Amino acid sequence: MIFYANTKTVKIASAAPVPVVIVPGAGLSADGTPSAPLRDRVRAAADLYLAGKAQKILMSGDNSTIYYNEPESMRQYAISLGVPDKDIVLDYAGRRTYDTCYRAREIFGIQTAIITTQPYHLPRAVFLCDRLGIQITGVEVEQSRYVRARYIFWQVREVFAALAAVWDIYVAKPLPILGQPEPIFP
Repeated sequence: MIFYANTKTVKIASAAPVPVVIVPGAGLSADGTPSAPLRDRVRAAADLYLAGKAQKILMSGDNSTIYYNEPESMRQYAISLGVPDKDIVLDYAGRRTYDTCYRAREIFGIQTAIITTQPYHLPRAVFLCDRLGIQITGVEVEQSRYVRARYIFWQVREVFAALAAVWDIYVAKPLPILGQPEPIFP
């Protein structure tokens, strides 16, 4: 997966323009604001948007309860960075990366996109979006300082998540929460 993603990974400055940047969720802080990794992902997407590399940003995250709303928190942060609300699209059912990529294609009609995430997560995100039918480019985010224990946890977790991604694509083929299509560009 790592080698595969490396062929589809670029820096913000060299990213070709695309219709949409996809931002997968990465958790919220106790106060409901984006976690440090999520802020980094949103910031990279905002940088791409503000550099004219994308027309819209799809923010996909968990909103399984009324007390936890990743997409709305991401939206508020992006607006504070200068992204106009009209160019932000929210996906409230992106509970995991597989769901985010699947729904991006099936619900939001995305065919070509950039996905912004950390280097440890990018290979899986690129693999999933590509295998689910999106012509995808990955952009590694500039990481702020994370708590070391959390960073180690994410690295170890990613090994198992990558195995699960391969299983989902080639064997299980689960259906995420779906619904009516909501094309970003009708």
